[in-house]
Amino acid sequence: MTTVDRIDHNILHVLSEDGRISNVDLARRVNLSPSACLRRVQELERQGIIKGYRAVLDRTKLGAGFTAYVAVGLNTHTKIAQEKFEQAMAASRGVIECHNITGTVEYLLRVEVADLAAYKAFHTGILGSLPQVNVITTYVVMDSPKDGRA
Repeated sequence: MTTVDRIDHNILHVLSEDGRISNVDLARRVNLSPSACLRRVQELERQGIIKGYRAVLDRTKLGAGFTAYVAVGLNTHTKIAQEKFEQAMAASRGVIECHNITGTVEYLLRVEVADLAAYKAFHTGILGSLPQVNVITTYVVMDSPKDGRA
């Protein structure tokens, strides 16, 4: 297990809010010299604690104005069934997240598509056509008053 001290936590907090912050500004915010800050960030990257940097997109402006969380239950609980389902979700453009979960179903998806018609096409054309899918429950997002995803 990796040891992360208070300074590293501060660095991670600042980077999670602004991954494009300059090293000089980051160092100032966490009270380090720029060289010490850079060494710590590089070490966090080397250890895999920082997996990468990404842009936060406004998907509505990109034409994906419909968001739903979809709970999916499989009819067989084999490794092959899970792998085939996961491959199909990886290939589906509207599936932004796919999580294998515990509970009454096996998967929770975050799906972002243009509109209800596009979701219906995904629901029936993709999910509904997979032989291992047994249960589909859709939760339509009406608003996101707090969304901390990067």
